[in-house]
Amino acid sequence: MSDLKRINSALISVFDKSNLEPIIEKLNKLGVQIYSTGGTKQFIEKLGVKVIAVEDLTNYPSILGGRVKTLHPKVFGGILARRDNSSDIEQLGQYQIPEIDLVIVDLYPFEDTVASGAGEQDIIEKIDIGGISLIRATAKNFKDTLIVPSKNQYSDLLEILESKEGKTSIEDRKDFALEAFNVSSHYDTAIFNYFNSEKQKPVFKQSEISGTELRYGENPHQKGLFFGKIEDVFDQLHGKKISYNNLLDIEAAVQLISDFDETTFAVLKHNNACGIASRDKLVEAWNDALAGDPISAFGGILITNKEVDVESAIEIDKIFFEVIIAPSYTNDALEVLKKKKNRIILIQKMFEFPGKQYRSMLNGVLVQDRDSKMEVEVDLKTATNKTPSKEEIEDLLFANKLVKHSKSNTIVLAKNKQLCASGIGQTSRVDALKQAIVKANNFKFELKGAVIASDAFFPFADCVQIADEAGISSVIQPGGSIKDQDSIDYCNEHGMKMVLTGTRHFKH
Repeated sequence: MSDLKRINSALISVFDKSNLEPIIEKLNKLGVQIYSTGGTKQFIEKLGVKVIAVEDLTNYPSILGGRVKTLHPKVFGGILARRDNSSDIEQLGQYQIPEIDLVIVDLYPFEDTVASGAGEQDIIEKIDIGGISLIRATAKNFKDTLIVPSKNQYSDLLEILESKEGKTSIEDRKDFALEAFNVSSHYDTAIFNYFNSEKQKPVFKQSEISGTELRYGENPHQKGLFFGKIEDVFDQLHGKKISYNNLLDIEAAVQLISDFDETTFAVLKHNNACGIASRDKLVEAWNDALAGDPISAFGGILITNKEVDVESAIEIDKIFFEVIIAPSYTNDALEVLKKKKNRIILIQKMFEFPGKQYRSMLNGVLVQDRDSKMEVEVDLKTATNKTPSKEEIEDLLFANKLVKHSKSNTIVLAKNKQLCASGIGQTSRVDALKQAIVKANNFKFELKGAVIASDAFFPFADCVQIADEAGISSVIQPGGSIKDQDSIDYCNEHGMKMVLTGTRHFKH
């Protein structure tokens, strides 16, 4: 460790004063001259520590309701002066500018103010000007000055002050400068996105202040990170650390269950539902979801939209699974589920999905609106002579929800609000249907009276013919093919029913 510099002076201007007291006391003990202003100055004085007002340093008052306090050459000169530059040092003496070795800042909480639903004027007043300027200036001159850019670095500063008795190395100062530009760039991104929320200028700016390192990415040889606040979405009650692949499946599961209001249980594997059912009782929903594919359920992700009771937990505990997600659990249910130490148990909180989705693509990023549309009965247009019954309509809407959340090309077969089978991720819609029929037969599902859902239109009548031959009675699809009539005519000729949604749900 080289180039140790003693901190002789500090400028402190922070919004959040939590955990600041031990830093002030340590600086005072080290004999550091402290400059401050406004509420921070009052806080320091209440601790009985001597502090010089910035207004006394600059001989200029705080003006414009506090909008201008530290923006002055006597402040920024003392921060930006290069200690190894004789001309800079000469000018400090000429203009009676003291050197400032340490700057501690915590910015106005702009993001929190926006999130609170505050009015525009309150939001604008929370755009920090002096603080962000102090951060950039001090970080730029990291060779000589140390910047603490937010309350999240208070503890790191205190550790340095205590372990090095008020001295810092070039490595310390550069590390803090790195964090400073992380804070300032994130802050500016949040401000831009607020101003761009209505205009929607085609600019990609997203920022997360920190990431969580995962065990690995999709495979052990790939590094994986998660950027976001997963604690805002889930409480983890039990189990091992969530992995990259867990997160992919969890995202798919949460998206899927959000489209269901009835008591529903789903099992997912590799981002697709392999079993799902809606029932009056949760244990029945679980048993029928598992019946959809008890083989694929091994090591899967389980999710429900209702509280997990002990009766359901006892049945669930009979198989191996990675993750279970629910809005709540009874104490008895948790006692059963916690028997396996690595089993991840999550409580899903109320939260809103972001309106945009992002995907890295070639040398750039793809951005699209989230597919938040979900058809209801009034959206359905009967295309055939025969109209589906009430029960068939329920099954058609159930199956349509599943195709929305399955990889294209996809076909879903359902009956009595239970997934019989699906064909997913196929290059041919015919292959997807054949795959689903074979799978349903393997698990002994009776397809007579079942319904079929497709994520996109049928370009030919072949799919409805294959479905008819398997005993399927009703079809739901978006329509839109120039040959829609071919499929409609086949249905009419063979007594099938078809409804059109007008909305395609590709998922790649």
